[in-house]
Amino acid sequence: MNITRENIDDLNAIVNVNIEKKDYSNKVDKILSDYRKTANIPGFRKGHVPMGMVKRQYGKAVLVDEVNKLLQDALTNYLVEEKLDVLGNPLPVEQDNFDWDTENYEFQFELGLAPQFDVDLKTKKAITHYQIEADEETINKQIQNIQKQYGKLIAKDTVEKGDMISATFTNEEHNINETASFETSRLKEKKGLKSFLGAKVGDTLELKAQDIFEDTHDLTTFLKVEHDAAHNLKDKLHIEIKEVNAQEPADLDQELFDKLFGKDVVKSVTELKTKLKEDAEQQFQQQSDQQLLNDVTEAIIEKNSFDLPAEFLQKWLRVTGEKELTEEEAKEEFEKSEKAIRYQLIEAKLINENNLQVTFDEVKDFAKDRVKAQMAQFGQMDPSDEDIENIAARVLSNQEETKRISEQLTSQKLLDFYKENAKLKAKKLNYEDFVKEVYK
Repeated sequence: MNITRENIDDLNAIVNVNIEKKDYSNKVDKILSDYRKTANIPGFRKGHVPMGMVKRQYGKAVLVDEVNKLLQDALTNYLVEEKLDVLGNPLPVEQDNFDWDTENYEFQFELGLAPQFDVDLKTKKAITHYQIEADEETINKQIQNIQKQYGKLIAKDTVEKGDMISATFTNEEHNINETASFETSRLKEKKGLKSFLGAKVGDTLELKAQDIFEDTHDLTTFLKVEHDAAHNLKDKLHIEIKEVNAQEPADLDQELFDKLFGKDVVKSVTELKTKLKEDAEQQFQQQSDQQLLNDVTEAIIEKNSFDLPAEFLQKWLRVTGEKELTEEEAKEEFEKSEKAIRYQLIEAKLINENNLQVTFDEVKDFAKDRVKAQMAQFGQMDPSDEDIENIAARVLSNQEETKRISEQLTSQKLLDFYKENAKLKAKKLNYEDFVKEVYK
């Protein structure tokens, strides 16, 4: 067997694989000999079928199968030995007059080669690294929500601002008959709220559907009508008030603190604010980190430009999917995936050159830590090492889960690397301003 490579340019090559009879004949003969021992052909005892008949019946199929196996193994080994970094998979070059009746065969494969490049992280413009703070207003809103969530509902007769109302909405023409509960804060200020304020339990109001709620989508939620129907509902609804409840906020006392965080973890309103701030900023940090990863990715793709074997990749996309694509479809698919391909190459280079590979021990330790945390949530604060090991082993027996953990750890290593090496500028802001700036 002889394998040679012809480099067309820096990104494309042709590999020639020449297979001679001596490369496959012994294997083919052995398989046919085994077939002869077990072949069940009418008129012949098992094991006594003439070899010529076996070759005529099975020889071509066995030959093709063994040559293809030999070809694939040889090509794979060649790419490894030559340390060729290829994109996609080798594509066989079609041969119109290929003849399996000869003894020696020549195959050709197109290769798309990964480009050679250096990664420069120093972008001209510094990338914003958001540091989201939980300000006093955010913490106070969270405390109000907690007090409301754990507070009491006190029944009353007359609707006042801030109350919770339970009412039945009906309209015979549109087959509406639904009971829903909602706060007065959802009502449209000048029409819906004005009509409800002062109304009593048992009263029936008549309001145009579009005049009730500030957000028309609430009609979809409370009346259980389709989205378009809610926007087009112009008729009046009969609204019978069933219940009115005032929301009495929970006291900020030790009973509430223990219910939220466990016994004596928080002992005062000051400690509550500190705890809420820490928890909120930990969650904000995850969003900030994800945004930084997204922004650095975009920046380094733009900063580090290099050519790809575009024609080869389009051909590869065209012929290797579940359904063969047209040339135009393959071109569109390549254009959609080009940025991702570039970043995969950049990411792989950064990982290899900076020893950012994730080891199995790291994956295992991550799984064990997660198991401990989950067990702690169910009150198992001191599980045995053996239990942790066994549960983590079951988790990692799922290949998809192992892959997900590995990708998560890789992202974290890359993020830490970017924080140390990319050109960043810190920007402090509260969460509301972060959302406005990032998501606009």
